[in-house]
Amino acid sequence: MSRFDPQVDLARWDPEREEAWDRRFAWRTLWVTTYNLTLAFCVWYLVSAIAPRLNDIGFDLTKGQLYWLVAVPGLAGGLLRMVYMFLPPIVGTRTLVGGTATLMLMPMLGWTIAVRDATTPYWVLIFLAAAAGIGGGAFSGFMPSTSYFFPRRLSGTALGLQAGIGNFGVSLIQFLTPWVVGFGLLGTAALTPQQTTTGGDLWLHNAGLVLVPWVVLGGVLAAVLLRRVPVQANIRQQLDIFREKHTWVMTAIYLMTFGAFSGFAAQFGLIITNEYGGFENPPDPLAFAFLGPLIGSVVRAALGPLCDRYGGAVFTLVSGIGMTVSTVVTAFYLSPTDRGQFTGLLLGMLAIFFFAGMGNAGTFKQMPMIFPRRQAGGVIGFTASVAAFGPFLVGTALSMMAPRTFFIGCVVYFALCTALTWWYYARPGAEKPS
Repeated sequence: MSRFDPQVDLARWDPEREEAWDRRFAWRTLWVTTYNLTLAFCVWYLVSAIAPRLNDIGFDLTKGQLYWLVAVPGLAGGLLRMVYMFLPPIVGTRTLVGGTATLMLMPMLGWTIAVRDATTPYWVLIFLAAAAGIGGGAFSGFMPSTSYFFPRRLSGTALGLQAGIGNFGVSLIQFLTPWVVGFGLLGTAALTPQQTTTGGDLWLHNAGLVLVPWVVLGGVLAAVLLRRVPVQANIRQQLDIFREKHTWVMTAIYLMTFGAFSGFAAQFGLIITNEYGGFENPPDPLAFAFLGPLIGSVVRAALGPLCDRYGGAVFTLVSGIGMTVSTVVTAFYLSPTDRGQFTGLLLGMLAIFFFAGMGNAGTFKQMPMIFPRRQAGGVIGFTASVAAFGPFLVGTALSMMAPRTFFIGCVVYFALCTALTWWYYARPGAEKPS
């Protein structure tokens, strides 16, 4: 039999049959999609990088308004994921990825303009925060789409790499922002800096502007290099996943792992500001906010091959135990009495991110093993949709209750999800060992 040619033979594409699968084509698709997913996460977390500095340039927003502003991309991202989850078998990979790249330009350019005027109404900021949710919504389309290109034996590696590197976009935008707001970008000298309340200059508009050319490049790469494979289903056919018990169990577990990762990543900077900002020489939130998402992203990407070898359930179980214990420890460093307690808070939060990244890798190996290929794509999309509400849930909770109270509630939920993981997937004789 002649070598499989993906440019000609995509109609018979089947990753489980070596003669109907092309490794190079699959990996090329993974890297182009992952590049765009990384930028999508940058857009999703753009508001979390900008919000801590808004009052420095003349805005007058309360703590509650800031928490809500950072929470709204999570709400929008979750709602958009409910749409994106149905799109891969309907529109195909190339249209999905390229179209998303085009849409992402709206919030990036919108925030570039909005922060240049401190009289911009709050409702406009909320609208632009919602528009940033496009970046969060993309995950529930990109990940199921990628699952169509790889055999199950490589699903942990492929999805772990894509999700882990994609999640790195959270750290990337939070790391870049403190740097690029300090000077005028090449070619944008006409955009004058904003004046801070202390009399300095701040180019906060650069946070939205810096990645625009890279997003354009992502759209071009999608148009030139991506193709559609023959996995098709209408919306009605895809609804069968909601009749499966394990759809709901895995959704609860993924809300623990990625819900916590995304929620704490969005709010970490504001937690630092609101808990430790009143002390002399307070910690700079933008100097630390990117560390947690970075650790979680690296762990998620690195553990993919190990999940392929040993199964995802054991890593999800260890993740749940670690997240529960780490959250208990971190709660003791909230409502601090002195600046020195910040080290304990930082280490505790980084531990939470570490174990959340481990759980994210484990769950994305589990789902392709528990469900048939087309259903697995739908379940990946749906669980990701629910977990994307993490920034919104964490933000609204912190706006209504003391952080320590919220963390105690998280401990209870994490312990419950750990028990579910053990019972259904990790114990000897489990119903769906994975």
